[in-house]
Amino acid sequence: MKQFDYDLAVVGGGSGGYAAARTAAASGLKVAVVEGGNEVGGLCILRGCMPTKALLHAADVLHLCRKASTWGLQIAKAEFDFTKVMARKDQVIREFANYRQQQLSGGKFQFIRANARFTDPHSLSLDTGQSFTAKHFVLSTGSSIAPSPLPHLNEVGFIDSDDALELTRLPKSLIVLGGGAVAVEFAQFFQRMDVEVTLVQRSEHLVRDFDSDAGIELAKVFQREGMKVFSDTRLLDAYTDGKLKGVTFQQDHHPRKVSAEEIFFGLGRIPNTARLNLEGIGVATDYGRIITNPQMQTTVPHIYAAGDCTGPYEIVHIAIQQGEIAAHNIAHPHKKKTIDYRLITSVVFTDPQLATVGLTEQEARAKCIPYLVATYPFNDHGKSLLMDATDGFVKLLASPETGELLGGGCIGPNGGELIHEIIAAMHKNMTVHELASMPHYHPTLAEIWTYPAEELAEKIPVA
Repeated sequence: MKQFDYDLAVVGGGSGGYAAARTAAASGLKVAVVEGGNEVGGLCILRGCMPTKALLHAADVLHLCRKASTWGLQIAKAEFDFTKVMARKDQVIREFANYRQQQLSGGKFQFIRANARFTDPHSLSLDTGQSFTAKHFVLSTGSSIAPSPLPHLNEVGFIDSDDALELTRLPKSLIVLGGGAVAVEFAQFFQRMDVEVTLVQRSEHLVRDFDSDAGIELAKVFQREGMKVFSDTRLLDAYTDGKLKGVTFQQDHHPRKVSAEEIFFGLGRIPNTARLNLEGIGVATDYGRIITNPQMQTTVPHIYAAGDCTGPYEIVHIAIQQGEIAAHNIAHPHKKKTIDYRLITSVVFTDPQLATVGLTEQEARAKCIPYLVATYPFNDHGKSLLMDATDGFVKLLASPETGELLGGGCIGPNGGELIHEIIAAMHKNMTVHELASMPHYHPTLAEIWTYPAEELAEKIPVA
């Protein structure tokens, strides 16, 4: 039997890679983790979830201070020091990154700082000149900013989400290209930090992975706060106009152009797989995305993948779950687990927050899954009225035959927290009848779920 240097080599030390390494090491495997990034921690800690939410929370506090008179409070003039806002973000991210560094280098597995490339299906060559072999692999190399679709945008110049986290000064005006989670979160952050924001997106509504009613509601809030929003557009080109930068696009068959001091590019990410030589060892990809089965196994049976480099969802808790499943299946090949996306959850941390779990209406229609739906608005709910947080609504989808919950959606105050009640309910396959009968404390935001649950329970016979 051939001897390998390691039982498992994990390529990538982000959330998915660390989860795989930790799980495999706990099962007694000899593990190496290879990380070639300039920093250690992965997208979530360094340039994604954590730093952006630190900035968004600062913007939310500023917004509340500026509307303090709503509750009879007097704050003379709410202002901010952008340098200090960014400094606090850097401080908390440094703490998270240092902790991940300690986890990776704590001795449970070999931690190697290098870029890796396959030379054969069991061998990695490192850019340090070293090489080693492993019996199994988990690829968790993450993603990077997608290239620009506009012919001259690179010449004109722009900032992306990575650059935005390193700004030392705010632009006076900004064009945001994109309508996904990254684009809308940064758009509102800049708008609330007194930047004049224009958002240009290709889809018919913001955050196209959500139902259109949620995207329309968010656009309404953005426009009320002073943002210009252009939807259902076709981007044409970028240009310079003196000291300003601009884009041209088509909307309703009419050409339009907008200009600003800076352009923010938020049109998605692509998998970091180009340097791995996957084609050379027989690992199949689809536009760079590593193809896996439900056991997180690639087309080469001893190689697995997790996280953004494989998808289909670029969500941290999914990457962790994929990494854990991949490592479990390597360590316990006769007791394999499969990934289950039934409870797929998405949250966008704008104000109001958007959140979904399970099926959306557009997904149910696309898959021809029968459902009944009910909604209830926050502008008719006690706790949200007290908070003056009345934008948005909650939504429940249920099986017309059994009443089992198929999905839940929320756009409103603390939507990312509220959705967890429906995650828990769906995890236990609860029906709308059971949710409606479950006690909720008054006045709380969470009790709003009882109203659409009661409406659906009245329509669906008890099984």
